[in-house]
Amino acid sequence: MTTQPAEDTGTPQPSAVLTQPRPAPEGPATRGGETKGFAEQFALGSFIFVPFLALLAAVPVAWGWGLGWHDVVIMVVMYFTACHGITIGFHRFFTHGSFKANRALKIALAVAGSLAIEGPVVRWVADHRKHHKFSDKEGDPHSPWRYGESVPALLKGLWWAHMGWLFDEEQTPQHTYAPDLVKDRDVSWVSRQFAFFTLTSLLLPALAGGLWSWSWQGALTAFFWGSLVRVALLHHVTWAINSICHATGKRPFKSRDRSGNVAWLAVLSCGESWHNLHHADPTSARHGVLRGQVDSSARLIRWFELAGWARDVRWPSPERIEARRAA
Repeated sequence: MTTQPAEDTGTPQPSAVLTQPRPAPEGPATRGGETKGFAEQFALGSFIFVPFLALLAAVPVAWGWGLGWHDVVIMVVMYFTACHGITIGFHRFFTHGSFKANRALKIALAVAGSLAIEGPVVRWVADHRKHHKFSDKEGDPHSPWRYGESVPALLKGLWWAHMGWLFDEEQTPQHTYAPDLVKDRDVSWVSRQFAFFTLTSLLLPALAGGLWSWSWQGALTAFFWGSLVRVALLHHVTWAINSICHATGKRPFKSRDRSGNVAWLAVLSCGESWHNLHHADPTSARHGVLRGQVDSSARLIRWFELAGWARDVRWPSPERIEARRAA
């Protein structure tokens, strides 16, 4: 009988790019006392629901108004730039220390992730580290099992895990869960400039579309597809990792929670939907470790390594993968 290895908590180790002390002891019900004000809640709601309305309108607009190839190119480039900023930067690098990066790459990843408009980098990381500490247990900021296991409870929990938790007034204390990033001048500066990068993320597609077509109509259609639709799609794909990937999916690896692999989300999530392996081995730089599992984030990390921008990458060995196999 194979002895189950102790699960990696996902906290960056001393060999990681940033040294992170373990979070101070905290009861599951304790949130830290930091709260969102009305203005922040209103802005959050606006940046969620306005792009969502654009996403709903995308099909009829494409049918009746048209979708030019300029719009497609701009939307795809913006989508995967921001998506990899989240998956490689916010998640695998800043949260879990899956590799070390030079200063230029570190700042570039922080900026690229900010273009996803999913919150400042330090806050995002603090929330995700807390999620790993209490994954699918009391204290997890966004578990779909929060209200129980009956069908009504799970439906309510899926809503909470997908986006309801974002409107919780209480926040994860950043000094407790991300003290390393609070002290990092580059990262904390990017985090404080979140409003600027939000504006940049929304206006850059319109600028590109206007210059490419040399028309106001080109700017408008690029803003619709490259800004509003792109932001809404990326938001819901990211949130689906919290909701869908913790409620269903295959579980070939041992983990303390209910994280599962959801294949149909792999391309749009840049490899993040191979979520079961991630929770079985949180610091692994590759999530799609089995044959046929597409993981574009791991591929880019490999290119960064070959270019000399990333080093000490925590690639999973065959022995490490096998040790985490479910019985």
